Amino acid sequence: MEETLASPKMNEIDLISKLEQISSFIPDRILKLEGYVLKKDQKEQLEIIIFRGFSSSTTHPIEINLEKKAIDFKCVFSNYKLYKAPLKENKDSFIRENQNSFFFLNQKNWV
Repeated sequence: MEETLASPKMNEIDLISKLEQISSFIPDRILKLEGYVLKKDQKEQLEIIIFRGFSSSTTHPIEINLEKKAIDFKCVFSNYKLYKAPLKENKDSFIRENQNSFFFLNQKNWV
């Protein structure tokens, strides 16, 4: 499984911000980013959900200020999962997943 560093290389394009922009145009999709935060040489699970142009983390506090980046710590994303909204209990909501962050930077891959 390929891991994508969100920092520093991804900071150059601000991955989460770009994904939020795409998400705002496709309101019936949810993108889940899975990875980890590096703290004192320990890996802590990180999960971020992007829906309708906004990010939320189920594992860590993130910045809500639209003028700042959502996450301000060193992290690695290793998997991306796309779902159809609204989520349902069955697996019919799942669309696709990919380990490459650039895959979902192409809006065509959200359909």
